[in-house]
Amino acid sequence: MIEIKNIEKSFGDTKILKGVSAVFETGKTNLIIGQSGSGKTVLLKSLLGIFTPEVGTISFDGRIYSDLSNEEKRELRTEIGMLFQGSALFDSMTVSENVGFPLKMFTNDDKHKIQDRVDFVLKRVNLVNAHHKLPSEISGGMQKRVAIARAIVNNPKYLFCDEPNSGLDPNTATLIDNLIKEITEEYNITTVVNTHDMNSVMEIGEKIIFLKNGFKEWEGTKEEIFRTDNEAIVDFVYSSNLFKKVREAYLKG
Repeated sequence: MIEIKNIEKSFGDTKILKGVSAVFETGKTNLIIGQSGSGKTVLLKSLLGIFTPEVGTISFDGRIYSDLSNEEKRELRTEIGMLFQGSALFDSMTVSENVGFPLKMFTNDDKHKIQDRVDFVLKRVNLVNAHHKLPSEISGGMQKRVAIARAIVNNPKYLFCDEPNSGLDPNTATLIDNLIKEITEEYNITTVVNTHDMNSVMEIGEKIIFLKNGFKEWEGTKEEIFRTDNEAIVDFVYSSNLFKKVREAYLKG
C-alpha cells in the first residue's frame, strides 16, 4: 500500500499539487486520471521520488519516504518496477538483455539465475520466441510486453505505469490493460497507472483518483463513475457519445 497525505508541489510561483491525499491499494490497479495540466504526471513523479513535495508525506507500507536514509531509499527503489510511456527499451540490446538489465544492475545473481528469471517473465507476458530479437524487430505491442517483463523481473512490490497504452491500437491496448491487471493480482503488487485512456478506466479502474487543477476532485471505482453526480468527472469521462450511452444504459439498469 502507498499512502499520500496532503501533498503539495510547486514549481516557482505555480502550485501544481494542492493538498492531495489518497491511498493506493495493494493487489489493485490504482489509476490517476485527469486532463493535461491537472497534476497527474507530477504526482506520479513525486511517488517515484523524482520530485520532492514541499508539504505532505508519501509512505510505502508505513515507510515515510522523506524519513528514509539514502541507503533505505536505494533499497526501496529495488522494490519498484516502472513501465515507461514509450517502453524505453535499449535499442542495442536484445529482448532478453533488456529484461535482464535490472537484475544485472541491482542483484548479485549469476548469469544462469538471471536467464532463468528472464525466461520466466517473458513466458508470463506471452513472449517465448523473441529473446534474441532487437526492439526494432518487434511490434509496438510486443515492445510494451517486453517493458512489462522488465518492470516485474525483480519481483517488485510497487509497479508504476506511465500511459501504458500510448501509441497502441485499441485491441492491443486492451491486452496490455488486462496483462497489467492480471500481474497485479497474481503477484499482489501495488500498481499505480497514470492514464488519459478512458478505455483503461473502464477495463481496469479498481481505484481511480481524478485530479483537476491540482486538487483531488474525485475518487472511486469504475462502477461508481457510472453513478456519480460529480460534474467534473462526468464531463471528463463521458466527453464521447459512446461513454455517454454506456452510462445511460447502466443507470437504466
